Amino acid sequence: MANGQWYPSEWPDRIRALAAGTLTPVTPRRAATVMLLKDQDGDTGPVVHMLRRRASMAFAAGAYAYPGGGVDPRDDDRHVRWAGPTRAWWADRLGVDEAAAQAIVCAAVRETYEEAGVLLAGPTPDAVAGDTTGADWEADRAALVARELSFAEFLDRRGLVLRSDLLGAWARWITPEFESRRYDTWFFVAALPKGQRTRNASTEADRTVWIRPAAAAASYDKGELLMMPPTIATLRQLQPYATAADALAAAPERDLTPVLAEARLVDGEIVLSWPGHDEFTKHIPTGGAPA
Repeated sequence: MANGQWYPSEWPDRIRALAAGTLTPVTPRRAATVMLLKDQDGDTGPVVHMLRRRASMAFAAGAYAYPGGGVDPRDDDRHVRWAGPTRAWWADRLGVDEAAAQAIVCAAVRETYEEAGVLLAGPTPDAVAGDTTGADWEADRAALVARELSFAEFLDRRGLVLRSDLLGAWARWITPEFESRRYDTWFFVAALPKGQRTRNASTEADRTVWIRPAAAAASYDKGELLMMPPTIATLRQLQPYATAADALAAAPERDLTPVLAEARLVDGEIVLSWPGHDEFTKHIPTGGAPA
């Protein structure tokens, strides 16, 4: 392949079925993912935490991504201990109602803890948890993963408040209509809190790395790292920022208009494109492979 763009072999057939009206799009599931940043010595910008999805995964196997996952429905209607911008503020920023805004922000914080061991919460609105390793923390993390414990219950048990001010909403991408697994995903940025460290706590990943966005993008361009379009697109958007704080400061001005792939028939071939992201355009001849 010319680059590391993730492209499932079943896409052409599914695109044709959608165009023919024989494929009914799956309703996308709400999800959140976090680009966790930390500053390094020197002036070459922050590094971002990424994980590689296991080859056995049904969705995006082998692709590099950020910690993230689907919303837990219990986070819509249970009171969550909260600090930072209000739920109303987040509802306006994310383009959803207040219950959905709470759930999406909770998913971002919870999934970062579940998959990277990093917790964007603290004992007070102006403090953040320190070392989150140890048997008791691991037991709670495992209960969250197993959905035996809701995030609201976890915060109550620990006497913590969710620090929504530590997150910046960055982008929103919706999985194409022809995909069998679809997500409506909000991308966030956050800085690694002092005193905490990442680890590969995910059962879905076989490798984790801290890497500069420019280096990851260069490896993608060489075909060395496999990524989905939203991942490489957001990596490229992070490149201009000199520090994690600079990226967070830029987040409130980011456009959250959803990006959804389009497939259309042009001169006998399928043209697959993502509006505003020309690099991902694919031309699929009838009965052939994408070019």
